[in-house]
Amino acid sequence: MNKKLQFRHELKFFINYHQYLILRQRLQSLIDKDQHANESGEYHIRSLYFDDINNTALADKLGGLRERAKYRIRIYNIQDNIIHFEKKIKMDDYIAKIKEPLTRQMYDEIMAGNYEVLNVPDSPLFMELYDQMRHNLLRPKVIVDYVREPYVCHNGNVRITFDKELRTGLHSTDIFDKDLHPIRAIDENFIIFEVKFDEYIPEYIKIALQLEGLNRQSASKYVICRKFLKTNTWEDY
Repeated sequence: MNKKLQFRHELKFFINYHQYLILRQRLQSLIDKDQHANESGEYHIRSLYFDDINNTALADKLGGLRERAKYRIRIYNIQDNIIHFEKKIKMDDYIAKIKEPLTRQMYDEIMAGNYEVLNVPDSPLFMELYDQMRHNLLRPKVIVDYVREPYVCHNGNVRITFDKELRTGLHSTDIFDKDLHPIRAIDENFIIFEVKFDEYIPEYIKIALQLEGLNRQSASKYVICRKFLKTNTWEDY
């Protein structure tokens, strides 16, 4: 494991709306809402995922590889004041994230196919992306769109999120397209429940998370949204 990266534990679950209501009620009295959430306790996330000519990120996930990575551009509340190009690294149950800020102009240049804007020697991530785009034909693949309800606990640096209304942009790849109307990628009754932490989960949170029928599952939003574009049987999941 690369010790220079800050790896965290990540646990994922598919839950139904009834389970969501129970868990939310328990957690609201124990931990804090994320300060970035709106008055409803939520914010909107839209990500543009990239993959190479061999669909390596998709194939690695479906193949269950221990070590894998995904690249994405992420925005919040469909605004361009905060844009990040991110690399998410997965190693068993651990995750790490590297990110660099983008300007709207840089985003527009990348989408226009001008990858020279990523030729920034001072940024290892941009240089990696630049190399991937030139040599492995890393390109935009699918938009992943959802509403997040986030909670935080400073003990153990725990972050708990309910990701709702998961939608896919199908063949659209412009996250700022005002005419984009993403379609539902999973049944509206299902929510992706995620728990991230550094070294431990406080016992009182562990107790709150004990719920019949709560079982860990693979819940890759990228894979779920890519299924609408699949052209090969190996892309089934």
